[in-house]
Amino acid sequence: LQGGEQTQRYCTDADVLFRQEFFFHWTSGVTEPDCYGAVHVDSGKSILFVPRLPESYDGRVKHFKQEYAVDEVQHTCDVSLLWSLQPLWWSDLFLCALTEQRAANSPLAAVCICSRLIKTKMELEVLRYTNRISSEAYKMVRSFSEGSLFDMGREYYCDTSDITCSFPANGKFTADQRAIYEAVLKSCRTVMAAIKPDVCVECVKWTDMHRLADKGHLEELVKIGILHGSMEDMIKVHLGPVFMPHGLGHLLGIDMHNMGGYPEGVERINEPGLMNLLMGRLVQERMVLTVEPGIYFINHLLYQALVNPAQSCFINNQVLARFSGFGGVRVEKNITVTADGIELLTCVPRTVEEIEAFTADSAKPFSPVINSEKF
Repeated sequence: LQGGEQTQRYCTDADVLFRQEFFFHWTSGVTEPDCYGAVHVDSGKSILFVPRLPESYDGRVKHFKQEYAVDEVQHTCDVSLLWSLQPLWWSDLFLCALTEQRAANSPLAAVCICSRLIKTKMELEVLRYTNRISSEAYKMVRSFSEGSLFDMGREYYCDTSDITCSFPANGKFTADQRAIYEAVLKSCRTVMAAIKPDVCVECVKWTDMHRLADKGHLEELVKIGILHGSMEDMIKVHLGPVFMPHGLGHLLGIDMHNMGGYPEGVERINEPGLMNLLMGRLVQERMVLTVEPGIYFINHLLYQALVNPAQSCFINNQVLARFSGFGGVRVEKNITVTADGIELLTCVPRTVEEIEAFTADSAKPFSPVINSEKF
């Protein structure tokens, strides 16, 4: 395996802040640039190849052996020796500067991608930690200037979190803001509740979860008065993606949008909304996913719907006009799939009451310990 290479800022000798190539980080944990790694499959012996530094830099390799628990450390100038020791077909497994095209054609890449889908116990502990510190960071988000949809997350040792909160600008929800927010929150909870003990986890399709969220949004928009008519007919004309054009969620890990969302032979569904879904697999135990439904009032998409007779017949223009300039609401949570349902990793203010209390009283910040969210 080849790690990431150090680059410089344009035509200077100043190094760009280095971030390890994700496959190399996942297999080795090595954070330094310009390294290679090798594993002898039969014996399990591991070798790390590091750059040979000038003696004035104290380029000893003992540090690397202890730091990364490898069996042997060599210099990168010796990596070419491996080629002479292996049969010709071995080059097909060698991941040099892995690109998307290379990943699609490499047997080893396919194995690594599938392995990264399912987290180990240690990986789950790191992802719990990244979610915990990201949730705590929202305590700093108290004063807002205008429309407040925060999509952010921290990372630890390259493992990421990806959380979205939607807060009212002045800390208090208007009636319309509350209606849309609670519609999205209900949709999010409905999806999470659909992965539950009395459902075979292995049988839950993520595409079906996206459709479930879409249907939930349409039902709530009917209650609010923005839409009216047959639910089945609204689904047929793809009215849901007018209000949620993106996918429901994605895999999470070392990449924020972790690789492997679609297995070999499975193509994206060529329908509005679903074509933007980043995961098309069956849900499996120890996957980590985001659940991020949203309802948005995007002028371009609304205009297209209003001039389309198949969609405009379901829209109440008078009520819709109230939401001109509204923007949108998204609620994004990070979950891991368990043997009997899910574990919620994110812990931030979610209900209208929690958010208003959180923004009103800085002396009593929201605490994950008292999170009241239920499914």
